[in-house]
Amino acid sequence: MKREVRMPAGDEAAAETLYAGKWLTLKQRGHWEFVERNNPQGAVIIVAVTPEDRILFVEQYRVPIQQPTIEMPAGLIGDPGHDGDVEAADTARRELEEETGWTCARVVPLHSGPSSAGMSTEMIHFVRALDLRKVGEGGGDETENITVHEVPRKDAGTWLRAMAAKGYSIDPKLFAGLWFLDNAEG
Repeated sequence: MKREVRMPAGDEAAAETLYAGKWLTLKQRGHWEFVERNNPQGAVIIVAVTPEDRILFVEQYRVPIQQPTIEMPAGLIGDPGHDGDVEAADTARRELEEETGWTCARVVPLHSGPSSAGMSTEMIHFVRALDLRKVGEGGGDETENITVHEVPRKDAGTWLRAMAAKGYSIDPKLFAGLWFLDNAEG
């Protein structure tokens, strides 16, 4: 049975730009304010497990929340300077190596959806990186200061709780990535 989708009155109007920045644009449609990513391809989140069954997490300070976070490797598709990255797989390979020092032979799509449907137009694409091989140190590009954590898969939950107890913000999306490890093809 297909459900009829109805937009609230006044929300079908064209979006008005309230502010346009380099990365984000603040818009309003009807009574609703939201941000639009200026790169329409979205972002990729990489679920990566080493041959030793260690999950790759990255740690970095996030200015908006003024706190260090634990995340899975990720990046914007079509990031400035990487205009050739038009597919999630291209970005995943580049970001995986740049952030963690690992490369992969294959990238498998897992799931795509909104990062925050009530606030942003950004779509995120979960992918699984397969057949990993260590090729460098990682740490990000010149604008980033990333610490790589290789955590035994069986200890991931305990390690994440310990990091939260130390004051780290744990990105909730990484729990979806962990779920995909056990419940998705790839």
